[in-house]
Amino acid sequence: MFKTLEELIAIIRQRKGSSIKESYTYKLLNDKKLSVEKVKEEIAELIDAIEKNTNKVHEAADVLYHLMVLLETNGIKIEDVMSELKKRQK
Repeated sequence: MFKTLEELIAIIRQRKGSSIKESYTYKLLNDKKLSVEKVKEEIAELIDAIEKNTNKVHEAADVLYHLMVLLETNGIKIEDVMSELKKRQK
């Protein structure tokens, strides 16, 4: 199950170093403002989907994708985030 998330992170990191200008991921990685705007937009759409009980899984997937891109765009490694979460376990 989490292999899919690991694969997504690997793809995002590959796109970060590529020159595939047509790639949506590449575009987000190279425009911090757009990346932030997309996370805000996708979170709002997820909240709306939850409130209306529609498309929740689809919107949650969009949030995860855009969040992973935002983290990479800003040099935040998911591995560091996971380590921080581990520290918080009681």
